Order: sequence, then structure tokens, then C-alpha cells
Amino acid sequence: MKGLNNMNNDLSSLNNYLFEQLERLNDDETLQSEENFEKEMKRAKAITGVSMAIVNNANLILDAKRYADEMGIKNQKEVLTLTDGKKK
Repeated sequence: MKGLNNMNNDLSSLNNYLFEQLERLNDDETLQSEENFEKEMKRAKAITGVSMAIVNNANLILDAKRYADEMGIKNQKEVLTLTDGKKK
């Protein structure tokens, strides 16, 4: 079992970590005690929330990249900082 400290910052690693959490939730032996069950449920909810934020952010970056490509913007930082690409 990996911890977040060993996790790479990419969507593939996130996917692997989510499946590891699913395996923990499916481990009847580990979840026999009420304390372990509650702990894993809290962990799963927290991981789900953070994972959704990561995926939403990745989608936002992808949308910004598509927008930049459509508008012919070469400097991608202009899109991410919400400028119109014009010099003031």
C-alpha cells in the first residue's frame, strides 16, 4: 500500500491510489472492527473529495488549452491568468 507521500502528481497515480482505496474498502478482515470501518469510510470520503477537485482542475486546464488553441494564443500563461492576450 502506497501513501500519498510516495504518490506521483499525475492522473495515472491518482487512478492507482483510488483503486488501492477500493481494495482497502473491500478487505473484510481489515474492516471487521467498527473503528477501522469508520476510519476507512472517512478516508474514502476525503480521498473522493480531493480526487474530484484534482479531476476538475485537470478538466479546467484541458479546456483552457483547447480555448488557447482555438484562439491562436501561443502564450498559455495568458489563458491561465484570464487575460485576453492583448497588450495594454
